[in-house]
Amino acid sequence: MAALGAALLPAAVVPAKAAGDERVLVLGRISDDPKAHYEQLKPLLDYVVPRMRDVGITEGRILMARDAQQMTSYLRRGRVDWVTETAGTGMRLQERAGARPLLLTERGGVSRYHGVFFVRRDSGLERLADLKGRTVAFQNTASTSAYFAPSVALLDAGQRMEILLSPMDRPSADSVGYVFARSELNIAAWVHKRLVDAGVVSNLDWDDVRRMPPSFRRDFRVIHETQDFPRALEMVRGDLDPRIEARLREVLLEAANDPAARDALNVFFRTTRFLPVDPASQQALDDLRRGVTRVREQVE
Repeated sequence: MAALGAALLPAAVVPAKAAGDERVLVLGRISDDPKAHYEQLKPLLDYVVPRMRDVGITEGRILMARDAQQMTSYLRRGRVDWVTETAGTGMRLQERAGARPLLLTERGGVSRYHGVFFVRRDSGLERLADLKGRTVAFQNTASTSAYFAPSVALLDAGQRMEILLSPMDRPSADSVGYVFARSELNIAAWVHKRLVDAGVVSNLDWDDVRRMPPSFRRDFRVIHETQDFPRALEMVRGDLDPRIEARLREVLLEAANDPAARDALNVFFRTTRFLPVDPASQQALDDLRRGVTRVREQVE
């Protein structure tokens, strides 16, 4: 369990099941705030478990991981069955641990989104090719729209990427330097104050005045948008019992039509419904998985 887990979380979160205990359904999450995420996960798990008794599930537990590497270990060892994550991290878990997409997750009525590159209007920058020798602010290494997808776009544009120590650092003349600002508001502020030349946020955050203040946005211009990707994913470990996997898919797909699930879905990261992985989304995920591999090989 993550370092803070046993100290901060209710007893229902621990101990994790032993590998092979098919009576227990374990929902996992990569978290830097286990207590808050536990409270978001538990209501949906409590909704799901009683509806899976016909496939032998009698108990639900939650297991937090501090990072993707630890979650990879949990999945490989059968300690986690079901993981809710962003598309980019989900593809990392597929690549490293053999996890599989179960369903798409629609949050706040949105099932797909993309990354938006923006610069100051007076910067003279017009396209990705102009970013050579310049700096870009991403959000964090777990973000699909503000790290993985834009990194792939830069690599596709033939750019070499170079991580910087801070926004005050400068890249070599033939590279795009990048830093992590951690929040969308920081990204906007760093571009506005000319600490970096460009920033990337999701199209949802670009349109959100809480994350992109109008006083900043009027001075910005979009120079590139990535392709669309699923908003979020529900993943399962690769060797999960097919009967359990099928029933979990069925329960989650039906949840949006069940009034008893309404509050649990809302607490579960504002989920409005779960959707099958359609061919277009699968293609986007395949593209993203290949991109994540390229980013790991060339950037990380």
